[in-house]
Amino acid sequence: MVLRLKKTVVMVGMMGAGKTAVGTAAARLLGVPFVDSDEEIVKAAHRSIAEIFARDGEPFFRARETEVLGRLLRGEPCILSTGGGAFLAEQNRALIAGAGVSVWLRADLDLLWQRVRHKTTRPLLRTANPRETLRQLYEARVPLYAQAEIVVDSAADLSVEDMAAKVVAALAARPEVLGQE
Repeated sequence: MVLRLKKTVVMVGMMGAGKTAVGTAAARLLGVPFVDSDEEIVKAAHRSIAEIFARDGEPFFRARETEVLGRLLRGEPCILSTGGGAFLAEQNRALIAGAGVSVWLRADLDLLWQRVRHKTTRPLLRTANPRETLRQLYEARVPLYAQAEIVVDSAADLSVEDMAAKVVAALAARPEVLGQE
């Protein structure tokens, strides 16, 4: 029996949840492309996300993010990783619900902090108290991430491959998303 991805799977969740790593591994398991929406924005703009934020502001970035999501959701089914803020916009949630399926990689605050505290690539955490900033973001975003269609829980003892297998199992339980050819 061959399972075929019928809709784009959009990975959502906090920074450090594993959207890129787990998404890449899940795409490999399913034999489908992996796409990162932030990378697509960078390619289209010929600037880094930090440069876009600095030069054009967050509203400009969010508008480009919505355009890229819409384009990618119209393409071949794939595993699509989004930036942590993408799912917060009602318009993006509607786009995803209409053409794809959202998967929230749910991780607790302590696990997220362990994963992001040494990273210098997180512009939102360049604050006097990054742990507190992460907590505030987490508390504000969790109710929105909870609107995702599928929730897969992270744990510190699960490898990227284990998490990818959990995602694929959750998708396989939804034949309209991942079904037999």
